[in-house]
Amino acid sequence: MRTKISKTIDNSTQFKQQLLQWAQQFREVVFLDSNDYHQKKSSFDCLLAVDSFTSIKTDYSNAFDDLKQYQQQTKDWLFGYLSYDLKNDTEELRSDNFDGLHFPDLFFFQPKKLFLLKENQLEVQYLHLCDDEIEYDFEIISQSKAEQRMQTVTPSLVEVQQRISKDNYVSKVNKMLEHIHRGDIYEANFCMEFYAENAFIEPFETYQKLNSISKPPFATFFKNDFQYLLSASPERYLKKEFNKVISQPIKGTAKRFSDKTLDENSKRELAQNPKERAENIMIVDLVRNDLSHTAVKGSVEVEELCGIYTFEQVHQMISTVVSTVENTVSPVEIIKTTFPMGSMTGAPKISAMNIIEELEETKRGLYSGAVGYFTPENDFDFNVVIRSILYNAKEKYISFSVGSAITSQSIPEQEYDECLLKAKAMFEVLG
Repeated sequence: MRTKISKTIDNSTQFKQQLLQWAQQFREVVFLDSNDYHQKKSSFDCLLAVDSFTSIKTDYSNAFDDLKQYQQQTKDWLFGYLSYDLKNDTEELRSDNFDGLHFPDLFFFQPKKLFLLKENQLEVQYLHLCDDEIEYDFEIISQSKAEQRMQTVTPSLVEVQQRISKDNYVSKVNKMLEHIHRGDIYEANFCMEFYAENAFIEPFETYQKLNSISKPPFATFFKNDFQYLLSASPERYLKKEFNKVISQPIKGTAKRFSDKTLDENSKRELAQNPKERAENIMIVDLVRNDLSHTAVKGSVEVEELCGIYTFEQVHQMISTVVSTVENTVSPVEIIKTTFPMGSMTGAPKISAMNIIEELEETKRGLYSGAVGYFTPENDFDFNVVIRSILYNAKEKYISFSVGSAITSQSIPEQEYDECLLKAKAMFEVLG
């Protein structure tokens, strides 16, 4: 079904830039970049999929069943996203809050053209209907000038507004704490939106700037016609490789400092912070339970608990939970029984999602959903959509959201400050 050729790349950093620049001509684009971050579980350093041959676009109703059928029929590479609101497909839940973006709840496409880069080895896979274009395209990409265009373009002024004021945020967190003290939930991820109306940005340049500031392991440039996701996500949601399933939830955040001693202290304090560890361990328990739905009995394990990882903007606490599945288990079923990810919901999960819907003021949509791919071998890898700018160019609407985990130990004002810390890169990019 696909013609495959291999190439050796002299300068992989430059080539990634050339690839993304070349991809801008297509209606559908998914560009995934690890930024050479030390990722033990990473299959590729970079992937680019462009130009839809077939696709699926739907709202939440029967979305997972439709995706399962599409994935089983194509038996090919599929790239796309799952929005947070697919929760309404699996549980008696709803999403009634304001939505300024209007993205479909689910979108995947089968790309005509695919590039997979690992170190300096590039594999190119084209569908047979266009495989005569491989050498021509490679030549065009290789000869193009990989310019950081953002450095020569004056950014447009974007007037970012805050959906929930600080006072209102504190009030809402206190309401969430009331739920916790009543025993309705143990933990919930509470998020708020920042947005701009009648706004124009150049998505390619905005992504470049966001990525250069953050250098995350799960960077994403996504385009579906006039809908864009520009993501600097540090978090993996779920990966399947052969019979192994891997989840790496993030819970626990600390500030970076330019002073090396202060930075090391911040990192050490995060590792020892009882509140942050409690947040992480609660979500690990939730993930273990989610994975058990499709796991071989007794195979769910915690490979790493509360590991500390350093990124450009923040230190993060990350755990790794794994399981083994039988070959007969559908990859979509594994996702369906774990979605949405525990790090973006809370525990117990359904109660937390109901309370989130009640207190938040914006439909999450693709934010706190997942972007990634399925392989022809029924493997997959998906990130968590956080630290991301969403843009509907047709409606000139920009949105980014941030959140934090609320537990019984939470102090609302400190949770608010954590949200602003997570929003720092997006504010910087949008000026």
